[in-house]
Amino acid sequence: MTAFRTRYRATALAATTTAVLALALTACGGGDSGTGTRSEGPANNAAPASATGTAAKTSVAAKGTTTGGTGGTTGGVAKGATGSASTPLCTTEDVRISAATQDGPPYTHIVLTAKNTSGHKCEMKGFPEIQFLEGRQNLPSVAKSKPLVPVVLESGAPAYALVKLSDGGVDEDVEPVKGFSVRLQGSSGQAAVSAPGADGIAVDAAKYKTGYWTYELRNGADDF
Repeated sequence: MTAFRTRYRATALAATTTAVLALALTACGGGDSGTGTRSEGPANNAAPASATGTAAKTSVAAKGTTTGGTGGTTGGVAKGATGSASTPLCTTEDVRISAATQDGPPYTHIVLTAKNTSGHKCEMKGFPEIQFLEGRQNLPSVAKSKPLVPVVLESGAPAYALVKLSDGGVDEDVEPVKGFSVRLQGSSGQAAVSAPGADGIAVDAAKYKTGYWTYELRNGADDF
């Protein structure tokens, strides 16, 4: 009887120990999943589904940002690289300058016309630098005739400048002029211009002055 009880206790103790171990394994999650694969959470180096989605969105966003940034930068560079250079100033080789009387007798004014014959556009800067009489200073300019915007001439287009010769009085100290020189500001050359009329023009050095180059003569601004 004593031997039987000893074997019974040993058997019961072994069974109890096995049960305790089984419960411990189950509580630790170390058991089989029933599918033949150990269930230990995500595989090594694999992100959870939510993280994968976030990573994917970040990748797409980054790609879009890069593409957009490159496109924007490329566009900016392209504009800067292919943008037209500043318009060159007209020279006396770019235009043909002629003179005509204005308003009939007593011929107190003439109009200079500068036509762009260069084949490209150019800017008529400021006013014509006119020298009617040798050894005399250029004609002074009239500030109120200055246009608000630069005068840029397309090929074949003209610009005008009104020039006052005198007040037209019979007692004025005038001198005859049959030809004169015109320089364009920003240009080193000069143009020889024939005065209108068979007898040329009469100028008073105390009264003559010139207006700025404009697209067209304007009442008020060019009344001087």
